[in-house]
Amino acid sequence: MNEEAKLIEGCLAGKRKAQSELYQRFAPRLYGICLRYASGRAEAEDLLQEGFIKIFSSLQSYSGTGSFEGWMRRIIVNNSLNYIRAHVNRPLFSSIEDQDVQITEENDSVTVDAGIPVEAMLALVQQLPDGYRIIFNLYVFEDYSHKQIAEELSISENTSKTQLMRARAALRKQLALITEKSEVK
Repeated sequence: MNEEAKLIEGCLAGKRKAQSELYQRFAPRLYGICLRYASGRAEAEDLLQEGFIKIFSSLQSYSGTGSFEGWMRRIIVNNSLNYIRAHVNRPLFSSIEDQDVQITEENDSVTVDAGIPVEAMLALVQQLPDGYRIIFNLYVFEDYSHKQIAEELSISENTSKTQLMRARAALRKQLALITEKSEVK
């Protein structure tokens, strides 16, 4: 039995030491996911705690096949999406169905200059409007297709594409401002 399986078995047996070790081992990476979906650190910490509660309460449903970390990531992402849906009091996504918007499938990925700290980039992502941030995270970090995003969020694929396009444009604009300011110094 490998170390991860022993840890899972210990958690299932209710051993506090195993639960603590599982938390300590995976919390930093899962917290990073929460930070991408949250609007700030306090909200990310809440998402992480709620996510771990769900992980521990659902642990018996982990089949042992596939990546355990991947299984936990999925719980954290779903928990984050559910939290946002429940706590945002306005529509997350602006529908483009009735608008005349040209959608292009360009490879216009956002590139990050090595001089921009990770915290600064994370802060830029956190400042995106909720809908932009959710779709950007699902597409870029979780590797969802627009079809998967549309199904997950009950929106059209075109809305997903447009929100991603707008998120990228907003990030490019903010990165340009940062670059401009650093060149002025």
